[in-house]
Amino acid sequence: MKNDAQPTPADLPPFTLAPAAVPGAPLASVDTPALLLDLAAFERNLDRMQAAANAAGVQLRPHAKAHKTPAVALAQVARGAVGICCQKASEAIPFVQAGIADIHISNQLASPAKAVLLAQLARHARISVCVDDAVQISALASATHAAGSQLGVFVEIDIGQGRCGVADADAVLRLVGQIAQHPQLGFRGLQAYHGGVQHLRAHAERRSRARQAAERTGQVVAALAQAGVACPTVTGGGSGSVEFDLASGVYTEVQPGSYAFMDRDYGDNEYAGALRFEHALFLATTVMSATTHTHVVTDAGLKSLAVDSGLPALWQQGAASSTLRYVQANDEHGIVKAIDGAALPPLGGVLQLVPGHCDPTFNLHDELVGFRGELVESVWPISARGLSR
Repeated sequence: MKNDAQPTPADLPPFTLAPAAVPGAPLASVDTPALLLDLAAFERNLDRMQAAANAAGVQLRPHAKAHKTPAVALAQVARGAVGICCQKASEAIPFVQAGIADIHISNQLASPAKAVLLAQLARHARISVCVDDAVQISALASATHAAGSQLGVFVEIDIGQGRCGVADADAVLRLVGQIAQHPQLGFRGLQAYHGGVQHLRAHAERRSRARQAAERTGQVVAALAQAGVACPTVTGGGSGSVEFDLASGVYTEVQPGSYAFMDRDYGDNEYAGALRFEHALFLATTVMSATTHTHVVTDAGLKSLAVDSGLPALWQQGAASSTLRYVQANDEHGIVKAIDGAALPPLGGVLQLVPGHCDPTFNLHDELVGFRGELVESVWPISARGLSR
C-alpha cells in the first residue's frame, strides 16, 4: 500500500479487545467500567430469600429481568426456586437455552409474532404468560395450535398499580371462559403485582399498602371460588414487598428480583427483621482525570449506569462513603466530589459504585464479573442484554 493511500479493511490488523476480567486474576486488574458481583453477599442474599419462602410455604420465582444472566437464574433454581420470570418473550430465549425449565412471562404480549415465539419456546420448557384481554388469548391459541405446544395463562388483575390488568373478578371470569375454549391453553391462576409499593421508603407504609393489595387480590380469589373456578397460583410481589407478600396468606408464589443485588434505590428503603438484603452489585470505575482540587472525573457515566432512580452511591470499606459523592453522570464521564474537604481519590484510583437501579444497568453490560475477596472468580455473560422484544 502506498503511503498516501487510504487503508482498506484487508490492510488492517485483526484487532481484538482483551477481556475486562479473567478468573483467578486480582480484582484490582479488572478493566473499567465493569459490573461486579460480590459472590459472598450475593449467595447470602439468595439463601436468605429462599429460606424465607420455604418457611412461609410459598414458591419463589425470581425475576430475571433484574439481571438477564442465566448463571444467576441457575444459582437461584439450584437453591429451590421453582423457576424464573421474564418480562419479554425474547428475554426468555437464553434462559431456555441454559436449561431453565419453567419460565413465566409476567407481562402481556404486544403482537402475534411474540405469541409465535412463546409457542415455539413452549416446546422446550414450561412456559406461562399474562393476559388481560381476549385478543391476547386468541393470538396465543392460534400460535400454540400451529406449533403443537401448550401454554399456561395467568389473568393479571390491577391491584392498584394502574398499569396492566383487569379490574375485577367478573372480568377475570370472562377471560377464564375464553381460555377454556382452547385445550392447548391452561388457566394457571392470577398475577397480582403492585410496583408502586416496592419503593415506598417507610416500612410501615409499605406494609399497609401491601396489605391493601393482598386484600384486593384475596377478594378476587374468593369470588372465583364462589363461581366454581379454582385459582391454582397467585403470583406477584417484589423485593420491596416480599416480606409482607410471604405472610399474606394470599400469594402462593412471589417474584422478587433485585433482592439478589440490592441497588441503591432499594437500599434507601427502611427494612425490619430478617429480610434485609446486602449490596452485592457494584460498578468499578477509574479516575481518568484529576486536574482540579474540586472534583475528579471517572470513566463511568450514562452508558455504564442507569440513573432513572437517581445517581449511584459511592461504596468504600463495606458501606456508603461518608467522604465522596458521585454528583453528575455524563455520557462517558462521572463527576466525583469530596464532602467537607475530604481528600479526593488520585488519578488511576479505582472506585466502586452502587447503581441506582440494577435492572437497566445490567442491560448496559455484556458480562458480570464475580469476585470473592480480592480475586475474580467468574465472568458470566449477560446473555439477555438487549432482548426487549
